Amino acid sequence: MSAFRSGLLVLTTPLSALSLRLVPILASASRIVEDTLYVHLQPGLSLTGSSQPRSTYVPASPEIYSLISKLYADADAHGHLDVRVLLTNIRNQSLTPQSLSSVQNLSHPPEVVLTDFQTSDGGQYNPVKQRLERYATSCYSCRPNLISVLLYPEYEPMMEERELPSQEPDLDGGTMQSYRDVVVGGTFDRLHNAHKILLSACCLLAENRLLIGISDKDLLENKVLKELIQPYEQRVEKLCEFLVDVKPSLRYDIVPLVDPCGPSITDPDLECIVVSEETRKGGVTVNKKRLENGLPELALHEIRLVKDPGHRENEEEKISSSSIRQRLLGSLLQPPQKDPARPSRPYVIGLTGGSGSGKTSIARHLERLGAFLIDVDKLGHEAYAPGGPSYEQVVEEFGEDTLNDDRTINRKILGAKVFGNQGRLKRLTDIVWPEIAKLTKRQLNEAAAQGKAVCVLDAAVLLEAGWTHLGGWSSSRRRRPCSAS
Repeated sequence: MSAFRSGLLVLTTPLSALSLRLVPILASASRIVEDTLYVHLQPGLSLTGSSQPRSTYVPASPEIYSLISKLYADADAHGHLDVRVLLTNIRNQSLTPQSLSSVQNLSHPPEVVLTDFQTSDGGQYNPVKQRLERYATSCYSCRPNLISVLLYPEYEPMMEERELPSQEPDLDGGTMQSYRDVVVGGTFDRLHNAHKILLSACCLLAENRLLIGISDKDLLENKVLKELIQPYEQRVEKLCEFLVDVKPSLRYDIVPLVDPCGPSITDPDLECIVVSEETRKGGVTVNKKRLENGLPELALHEIRLVKDPGHRENEEEKISSSSIRQRLLGSLLQPPQKDPARPSRPYVIGLTGGSGSGKTSIARHLERLGAFLIDVDKLGHEAYAPGGPSYEQVVEEFGEDTLNDDRTINRKILGAKVFGNQGRLKRLTDIVWPEIAKLTKRQLNEAAAQGKAVCVLDAAVLLEAGWTHLGGWSSSRRRRPCSAS
C-alpha cells in the first residue's frame, strides 16, 4: 500500500540503460507514492563521494524526448499515479544556460524522494540517502522531514524488453530544433499521459511562449460522450498546474478554441505548430490559411500516437479521453448531497442515452431489484394520444393532416414536418416537454405514496429537455444531474 501522497523520483541511470529499467522502477515507485510522482532526469548523477551533487543541464535531444515518451507510456499501467516529468534542467543547446541554483516550487511538494541509483548500502544512515535528500531540497520545494528511499536492488532490468525506436523519426541526432513561440490545440479532457507526451514535446521545442487552444462549444458537439467532458475552466486549471510544474520558465497563453484554427492563423509571432499523426491535416490547413493571411508558414512538428495496451474492444487503440469517458459510464460522478428541502424518498436516478446505449436494460434490471420505473418516453406517447394534455395544441399547431383516420397523431408525418427545421422542432418540444414533465411528476408522487426508496427515470432526452430538476419533484430547486447509459 502506498505510504506517501507525493514523491520525487530522481533517475540517475545512463539513458542507454534507463529505457530497459523504466517498467520495474515505476512499478516500485507506484507502491510507495499514491498520487503525484514527479520525475527528475539526471543521467550519470553520482550520489557518492565527498562533495554534494549539483543539478546540471541535460541536452534536449531526440533520445531524451523518446525516453520521456516511453516513461509516460509505461506509467499508464499505474492509473492512480499522476506522473509529471520535470523539464527545468532539460534545455536546447541553442538557449543561453541560466542558473539552476534557485529552488523550484511544485504544486504538490514531495513527501518522499526516490532514486534508481545503485548502491549496496541501504541502511538508514547511508550517506547516499542523505545526499539524495539534500539534492532534492536544493532543486525543488519539498515537505519538511523529507524521507528518502533507494529503490535498488528491488527493481531488476527487464532484459527481454527491446529498446524502442525514437518516437521522433524526423529528428536525426543532435539537439531538438527549438522555436521562440509554439502553438498546439486540443480538448485536453481528463489530462492523461498521451496529453503529457504532447505537452512535453511543446515545452522542449518552445523557447519563450506556448500558445494552447482548448476546444470548446461547437468543437465539442461531435465528441464521444460530450456530456462527460470536463468544464472548460476545469480543463484549463489542470493544464496550467501541470505546465507550471514541468517548465515554469515558459510563458503560457491558454485560449478557448471555438473554430478548428483559432489564433494559429492570425498570430504573426508563431513559428511552430505541434500536431499528432491524426491532426497533421489540420496543421496543413493552418499553414494554408496563414499564407492567405500574408503570414509565414509554421514548422510542422508531428508526434506519434501512443497505443493503449489495455484498451477494450469498443475503445480506441490509442490512449484517449474518449476511452476514459466511456469507462466512467455506470460510475457515480459525484457523491450524493443531502438537501433538507428535498424529500428523502424516493431517491431519483436519471438514465439517459441514445438508441442501443443500454439504458433500458439497466432500467429493467433496477426495476427487478425493487426500483419504481418511470418510462418517460412512454409518457410522451400518452401526451400525444387523443385526450392527452398535448394533443389539441399539436394538432392546432401542425395541422389536421398529421392525423390518422382514427384521429391519432401520425408521428411519422409530424416528424417529417419538424425534421431539419429547428424553429418547428422547438415549437413542438415547447408544447410536449412541459406536459411530459407534469406526467412524470405524477408518477414520482405515486412512487412516494407507495413508499418506494428508489425511482428510475428512463428518458432518452432527459438532458436536452432540462428534466434534471425532476429529481427534486417536490421542490423548485435544481440539482446537478447524475447520468448513466
